[in-house]
Amino acid sequence: MATDPICGMFVDERTATLTLFRDNRSYYFCSSTCREQFAAPAERSRALRRTLAVAWPLALVALVATYGLPLPAGAYLAFGAATIVQFYAGLPFYRGTVDAVRGRIGNMDVLIAVGTTAAYGYSTTALALPGRLPPAYFFDASALIIVLILTGNFLEHLTRDRATGAVRRLRELLPARATVLVDGRETQVPVAEVRVGDVVRLRPGDRVPVDAVVVAGRTHVEESLLTGESQPVAKATGAKLLAGSINGDGTVDAEASRVGEDTFLAQVGQLMSAAEMSHAPLQHVADRIAEVFVPVVLGGAVVASLAWYLLGSSGITVALLVFVSVVITACPCAFGIATPAAIIVGIGRAAEEGVLFKGADALERAARADLVLTDKTGTLTEGRVTLTEVVPAPGIDESRLLGVATALEGGSKHPFARAVLARAGTSDRPGPGAVDLVAEPGRGVRALVAGRACEIVGGRAARSERIALGDLEARSAALDALGRSWSVVVVDGRPLGLLGFSDRVRSSSRAAVNALRADGVDVVMVTGDQASAARPVAAELGIARVHASVSPAGKVELVERLQAEGHHVAFVGDGVNDAAAILTADTGIAIGAGSDVAEEAGRVVLVRPEFTGVPMALRVARRTVRKVRWNLAWALGYNAVLLPVAAGLLVPWLGFAVYAVLPISGAVAMALSSTTVVLNSLSLRWIRIGAAGTAPTG
Repeated sequence: MATDPICGMFVDERTATLTLFRDNRSYYFCSSTCREQFAAPAERSRALRRTLAVAWPLALVALVATYGLPLPAGAYLAFGAATIVQFYAGLPFYRGTVDAVRGRIGNMDVLIAVGTTAAYGYSTTALALPGRLPPAYFFDASALIIVLILTGNFLEHLTRDRATGAVRRLRELLPARATVLVDGRETQVPVAEVRVGDVVRLRPGDRVPVDAVVVAGRTHVEESLLTGESQPVAKATGAKLLAGSINGDGTVDAEASRVGEDTFLAQVGQLMSAAEMSHAPLQHVADRIAEVFVPVVLGGAVVASLAWYLLGSSGITVALLVFVSVVITACPCAFGIATPAAIIVGIGRAAEEGVLFKGADALERAARADLVLTDKTGTLTEGRVTLTEVVPAPGIDESRLLGVATALEGGSKHPFARAVLARAGTSDRPGPGAVDLVAEPGRGVRALVAGRACEIVGGRAARSERIALGDLEARSAALDALGRSWSVVVVDGRPLGLLGFSDRVRSSSRAAVNALRADGVDVVMVTGDQASAARPVAAELGIARVHASVSPAGKVELVERLQAEGHHVAFVGDGVNDAAAILTADTGIAIGAGSDVAEEAGRVVLVRPEFTGVPMALRVARRTVRKVRWNLAWALGYNAVLLPVAAGLLVPWLGFAVYAVLPISGAVAMALSSTTVVLNSLSLRWIRIGAAGTAPTG
């Protein structure tokens, strides 16, 4: 089951039917465009090229023969050329009309088929029955209308192929074959046959075929097309490799951890495809209009034609031209692509910057965000905690302090523990002599080390428990003033020393905050860290509002309170600790999603661990929704202005002669209208996040 990107319907490709998104009723394809959407892009473009290569010369022959050759020879030549165009080039429109009738819906194919058939049928009847009808021939009009509309469709296909190229480029990143080690020997196998647990060998320049973990060797890997990391990333034993990345300067063996549709690359492709095919809420407005548009146009064309024939004394020829002009001018090509064209380009542009929208509805909701709540650690900061201060108590040397800390923290996955082990140069394993180790969330860790009661207590817990720091009190206050997180190491109830930690602010975070402010979006920091650690970071980034020492439940309460005040809240977090707040927010943004993008809580996922993705996501969302509204307004305005002209508004000034060219002019105007919508949508590709938040136009 796939989804038609034009009308937002689900397509069962086995039965060639559609299921409408709103009520799950079954329909046939809504138009020839829908029918062709699921052909390969290259095949679709080649088919249209072949058709146009035949149809354009024949349409020009019909035009020259109609006006440049004497009757009846010219009429017969025009009839032959127009017949081929009508039933070869125009066949997709007849198929779409049959599907529409069977599904009891109206679409652009109905208008095109009815309009061109009326012109062609009248001309054929007049040629076959001379004397019965006025000798007026419109073979040129029917043929030119078809080729002009097909030319517009061809341009739309090129635009869609270009906009969705990001998904195809992702799929092309995977190699066709992989080198698998079997009993120590290298074997070349198709990538599809690699299984979890297989060991693949990667030489310099090889593309990684599956998500894997390095088990032997060292190298650098280019991941820019996947994560946006501009520099090659060093990889050693235990490091993760992403399918589609490029191995650099070393040979490594890696054990496959995710294969096929489970890889990070496949998840990104699936999200992008699903988002491009999804049905935006704004499209429902277009759907409701389209439901009545075609019947109203056909009815209006009949009324206008009869009015000129019965009341205007203009004859059947002019009445027919009025009918054809109204029907062709009203073809809703621009209206049909107004929403999907902008959404596809917008989602594709965001994906190029590592921003993934899980559906068009997520994009439309993000466009309304006026307040961004963001976590601190790992979001605004790098998330790599380092041990920056080691302060022993008087009479205690640094090695002893680090020895006790290492014994307590060995084997822990906590960022502070990793920082201690890194400073001590100790591998990630339980410390020697630690017995009865107990970790207390929110407080610290305690155990018996060499028979003595030892513990590491976080600064906030140490303050609340009023642990006497003695000579270390002044230094702890200084660490608070610097915004450093700290812990105290205690042995038998006496402080052994302080450990000070810091997490550097990302270099790009300030520009991202400025960009949000330039776009009229306020930023609020919400963190579980104490205020002394949060406020210096906020001050450095220019964030005025800070909520510190907030629990996960407190973050949810804050989001709900701001929503009650009328704000449309976007919450930015790491997708793990902040999952509840991300789900509660109007727009949840998971940053630094790693390899589990499909499982992230956020409706917007930032593949790159950079806060710059937040203003980019909101900017793309706002501009895309603005383009959709502009496209819809243009398509409706185009019909509102030109339909009265097609119905006869200009006759008092230009006479009935204007209708000799009006059907063709209507087709040209319709093609130009679609082109305008496409070009307006393509301008979304120029969206940038400028220096210091400068908001570029587009």
